[in-house]
Amino acid sequence: MSNTTKLALEASLKKLLLHKKIDKITINDLTADCGISRMAFYYHFKDIYDLVEWVCVEDGKRALKDKKTYDTWQEGMHQIFEAVVENRPFILNVYSAVSRKKIESYLYKLTYQLIADVVEEKCVGTKLQEGDKAFIAEFYKYGFVGIMLDWIDRGMKDDYEEIVRKMSITLHGNITNSIHNFEQEKKK
Repeated sequence: MSNTTKLALEASLKKLLLHKKIDKITINDLTADCGISRMAFYYHFKDIYDLVEWVCVEDGKRALKDKKTYDTWQEGMHQIFEAVVENRPFILNVYSAVSRKKIESYLYKLTYQLIADVVEEKCVGTKLQEGDKAFIAEFYKYGFVGIMLDWIDRGMKDDYEEIVRKMSITLHGNITNSIHNFEQEKKK
């Protein structure tokens, strides 16, 4: 039942954001729209921004489902861009009302796991330390998120398929090369 309530609140928030700025939406607006009590809202979320964070992370998880391998990460990135485009009013409204730091945090959570899974897959059979794996994933995470934030900042006007294609070209073999370079450094 609780996931049903969260999904109803997500739908209400996205619907209300088509007509109102996020800082003008109240808890009463949300609960009235989806027919629940204020108490039910506060059972799941501490405030509207907590709901926004949950929505962003859940949308991202749905977009990335089963796309966390080296062979499928491009599809995963493509699906993240598609999810952002599908939720354009939501994303642009949140982006303009919430600090860039908060949006970065949402995207970092989403992107890090995708890249960490790819790094882990490419490290099979190596003795690379966990800290080095995490460093590689963090490095690429910042690149992905920076590119996506710039795209959002420009109003999502650029062709995201072209962005994903260029990311793919740029990264082709680089995660594997980074792992190899770390291993070579340890042997010195």
